[in-house]
Parts: sequence; structure tokens; C-alpha cells
Amino acid sequence: VMPGAQGVPESMLRQAAGAMYSLQLAQAIATAASKVVTGSEIGLQLLTAPRAILLPTNIAAFSDGLEVGNQDILLYLTLRESARQRLFNHVGWLAPQMMALLEHYAREITIDSSALESAIDIDDMGQMTPEKMAQISENLQGKLFAPTQSPEQLEILGRLETLLALVEGWVDEVVAQASARWMPSSSQLAEAVRRRRAAGGPAEEVFKTLVGLEIRPRRVRDAANLWAALTADRGVGGRDAVWNHPDLIPTAADLDDPL
Repeated sequence: VMPGAQGVPESMLRQAAGAMYSLQLAQAIATAASKVVTGSEIGLQLLTAPRAILLPTNIAAFSDGLEVGNQDILLYLTLRESARQRLFNHVGWLAPQMMALLEHYAREITIDSSALESAIDIDDMGQMTPEKMAQISENLQGKLFAPTQSPEQLEILGRLETLLALVEGWVDEVVAQASARWMPSSSQLAEAVRRRRAAGGPAEEVFKTLVGLEIRPRRVRDAANLWAALTADRGVGGRDAVWNHPDLIPTAADLDDPL
């Protein structure tokens, strides 16, 4: 949807907007691909069947500067990836729900036609090259969408952030429980993951670029605390029973006060 477009044919604006978004999507995916250490690190299930995927080159970059053995790092990241895959596989509604929220948000996206018009020389459209398109797309980073989001979009982003935080918080708690007894380096590796998240990891970059969602690291900590409290109160079975139905899932208010 491109309200207020003046002086430029709507069909041309639509074509340009589609091309710009495709480029920004490709750039976001390329950036994430160079940083993710496992297949589901961005928090979404992108596979048709559960499978733990590790990316050795990116893991080597993640490991740089950590005073931990490579085998421990590989094992710890494998545990995190396996936990996510286990969760997505056993909670059948989770991955479809997250994708549905993204699709719902996308249907409400409004292109900022004034920003697009100011970036494109209409007389030069016939000679538009991929290089020029990429340069325009780069100039429009963060400006392509209308500056205001509808209340419905904000509500969707809030629900999506809560789900992403719950998934990552659950992974934090499960891996901590599984590794604490056997891996002396587990707390150090958990801290490295938290620092990576706080500095803006692949998941944070992807969602910020594509839908303007700022995933707050504090939310993941809140979720991990909530899962830890549930484990202490109900045991592992009681904790995981919360995933049995979407109506049982903790809300943003629950994350505000996990206990």
C-alpha cells in the first residue's frame, strides 16, 4: 500500500517498492547467513523437518577470543540447536503461529512513497541497473516503510517478541540444566551467548531490518527466569506442559513479573 504517491505512476512505484524490499530482504539474509552459528538461531523454524544444523565457519568466528576448548563450544552450540529443534518438533502450533504473525504483519505494511520518490529519478528508471538499485536500497535502509505503525502491527510485534523471547529463554534454561553438571565452561559460554544477543545478533538484525522489531535482550532474560521458576515449582514436565496450547503460553505481562 502506497498512499499519497504523486507524480509517479502507481504501478511504477509498486514495482520499485517490491524490488527495494526484495533487495533489503536479500541483504538481511546475506548478513544473517554470515553470522548465524546454527540453522535456527534467528528463532524461526525454516526447515520442513527437524534437523540440527551447524555452520563451522561462523562458529570459528564466534569462538574467536573465547578461552574455551573448541569441542566444548561445538557441544554447547549443538545443545542449543537441538533444544530449539526439539521444541519446534514437539510443539506443533509454534512455528506456524510465528509465521502467521509475520505474514499478518506483512499484509499491513505501508510503503513510504515520499521517501521512495525522493530516492528515485523517474526519468532514469529505464536505465536502472542492479548496481543503482542496490545503492538506492542502501540509501533507503530504515526509511522504506511509513514511519508510523498501526496499532494492529504494534500488537503483532509485541506478540512476536514475546514468542521469540519465550523460545530463546526456554533454550537458555534447558541447556543450562543439561550442561551445568558436565561442562565447567557452560556458564562462560552462556554469558558469551548473552553478550552476542545484547550486541545485536543475527536474530536481532533480521527482525529489525525486515519488520522494525527491536528484540530486547532483557525480555529473553525475563523468559529464562520464568522457565526456571516453573521448573522449580512444577518440574520439567510441568514446565513443558505450558507449551501444550497457545492459550497456556505466558504473556508479556507474565514476563514483567515471572514469579
